[in-house]
Amino acid sequence: MTTDLDQPGFGNNPAAIEVAGIPVDVVRKRIKHIHLAVCPPDGRVRVSAPFRVDDDVVRAVLAARLSWIRRKQAAFRKQARQSRRELVTGESHWFRGNRYRLCVVEAPGKPAARLTRGRRIELRVRPGSDWHARAAALDRWYRSELRAQVPSLLHTWEPRVGREVAEVRIRRMKTLWGSCNPKARRIWLNLELAKKPPRCLEYVLVHEMVHFFERRHDEQFMGRMDALLPHWRSLREELNRAPLTHENWRH
Repeated sequence: MTTDLDQPGFGNNPAAIEVAGIPVDVVRKRIKHIHLAVCPPDGRVRVSAPFRVDDDVVRAVLAARLSWIRRKQAAFRKQARQSRRELVTGESHWFRGNRYRLCVVEAPGKPAARLTRGRRIELRVRPGSDWHARAAALDRWYRSELRAQVPSLLHTWEPRVGREVAEVRIRRMKTLWGSCNPKARRIWLNLELAKKPPRCLEYVLVHEMVHFFERRHDEQFMGRMDALLPHWRSLREELNRAPLTHENWRH
């Protein structure tokens, strides 16, 4: 049986429209206002709109914000981008905001990665392992290292924010650094944050915790962020200026 949520434009199934030559994903949600976002890494435009708002109204909102959309897209195009990662010895890879050289070692045993002297990431894989096996081992290491940073941050920020986090999950996300479910007090973090400076991870975590109180990026949200993390805007800019990597991973 098909429901409205299975149709394009509803739930997690966006409908595609075009305005002034710009492709736009439109998702209908149970919200009161239209929300517009230009998403990294490639500047894809995404609109969340109330069910009652038709496409003509969405197009009018987009037309009024065209200059802003194009500025945001131009900024993403100027960002530093790593070349495609082949996962071979000598490549540069990022970890906690620093660049490391990859050293691939083929040896029997469980695949794993670790930091070694000389600013290197040693990736140990079984002989003959293909790209996917190497990527999986490196991802497991990134995931473990990112998760290890979370407890101390929660210990610091839960009393300051005034709300406990029930669960933190890590996953790859194409357009978001983080997301949350306020009712369940659950936060998702983008795996790519393992590659960014720890202060950027801290900003994303606080950002999502504030969403437990304020759903929208309105004045109330910004007021809470200003009180908790006064320099959050500079951290946001730093995060979005950091070298893009996840669009270069093969799928």
